[in-house]
Amino acid sequence: MPDSSYSPINIDTNLLQRIDTLNRRYGHIIDENQLEDWPAFFTENARYMVTTRQNHEANMPVGLIQCENRAMMEDRISALRIANLFEPHRYRHLIDPPIVTDINDNEYSLQTSFACFRTVQGSATEIFCTGKYLDRIIDDGGQLLFKERIIVCDSERIDTLIVIPL
Repeated sequence: MPDSSYSPINIDTNLLQRIDTLNRRYGHIIDENQLEDWPAFFTENARYMVTTRQNHEANMPVGLIQCENRAMMEDRISALRIANLFEPHRYRHLIDPPIVTDINDNEYSLQTSFACFRTVQGSATEIFCTGKYLDRIIDDGGQLLFKERIIVCDSERIDTLIVIPL
């Protein structure tokens, strides 16, 4: 699993640009409320987890959100659209360029810092979450897909139920 103790690895700038574009498109579809497109960024058996820095550093497999495959992600979006009741809000992601920490054949391990701002209707925009994405990405016939995305939130305090993916 990628970690801040890893040293960056030099890779082809074209590949690095493709990975950066994947991350930015990921943030864009969430920010533009195109959530039905979100699961398509992942392999069928991908893992998606949101956790805290403390849990991650203690190697605890506890997530605020945990999906073990794309079908669970699709169910999450269906529930969000149909069953969940929450105050309408929007996110805006700022995503740093990725740092590649390991390469194994066509699988790349990455670490990417992010900040996510939240705007609730009728309120000022606030910093909702900062942290890092710890990713394993594969190149599936020219298409980059997340095999694993672990989101490590800097703060232990999340002031509202995380409804929308980070």
